Amino acid sequence: MSTLTDASTRGTSITETRRVTVPDPASAPPGPRTVTVGGVVRAVGLAIWLIVTLFPLYWIALTSFKSPGTINSYPIEYWPSEPSLDNYASLFQNSQFGVFLANSALVALTAGAVATLIALLSAYVIARFEFRGKGAVLIAFLLTQMIPAFIALGPLYSMMTDLGLVDTKPGLILVYIAICIPFSTVMLRGFFENVPDALEEAAMIDGCSRLGALFRVLVPVMTPGIIAAFIFNFVNCWNELFLSVVLMNTDENRTVPSALNGFISTFNIDWGSMSAAAVLTILPTMVMFALASRWIVQGLTSGAVKE
Repeated sequence: MSTLTDASTRGTSITETRRVTVPDPASAPPGPRTVTVGGVVRAVGLAIWLIVTLFPLYWIALTSFKSPGTINSYPIEYWPSEPSLDNYASLFQNSQFGVFLANSALVALTAGAVATLIALLSAYVIARFEFRGKGAVLIAFLLTQMIPAFIALGPLYSMMTDLGLVDTKPGLILVYIAICIPFSTVMLRGFFENVPDALEEAAMIDGCSRLGALFRVLVPVMTPGIIAAFIFNFVNCWNELFLSVVLMNTDENRTVPSALNGFISTFNIDWGSMSAAAVLTILPTMVMFALASRWIVQGLTSGAVKE
């Protein structure tokens, strides 16, 4: 038996197999990038656009940190030699800017939240139900965005006067809600149409009512779109000037945009205080967009294509 085994072992040829590793092109280090004329033109164009866009913001911030005596000095200082907070101190000492900020925050947050909720319900009805005049409603919503606000100012002011809502924060909130609802409805309608009906139907089969399926199933799925709609409503209410100037007459009820307008007098403009107020006005919206940028981008793109 051992003889057969040895013979079999001697007669067996052992073949050694070597594994040849082929380098993956995707994992190879990138080669030198080719510089083209088109790429250079695009880079220069983007750089110019960025400078033109950011320079006004930089100049406002720079002016706010200059001392009042050096704002109009010559030669022009593109960086303050002696940075100062006098403009910010003067802003709160000589005006009720803290009250203006609180008023704007209250009006913008309340109007944005209520308008988003109402738009959510109206967009759900338009997206999920078929009824006579549905197309006319959508066209009316879009047409309201094309009408300048000053055209309806006379009837609006007369109606607000009859209701006793002139120079009141609830009156301004109601006006802002009415302005924000059409755009938010059209925006959220696209998000609803992108959500499959099967989710809602499955929730209703499991025992949810229609409102329960809306708030328990659809709203969590549509969170990016809802956040995007709320932020746009908030920014529109925070920055609105025309109606706030007309409807608000006392400092106790003024908002930030109308307060900024108050720094311009007939013979003088308080550039230092106005720049400081502008910086404090821009910061909340910048922080909000920075914190919620992911939600905004996801919300704006999720309703773009219907699957």
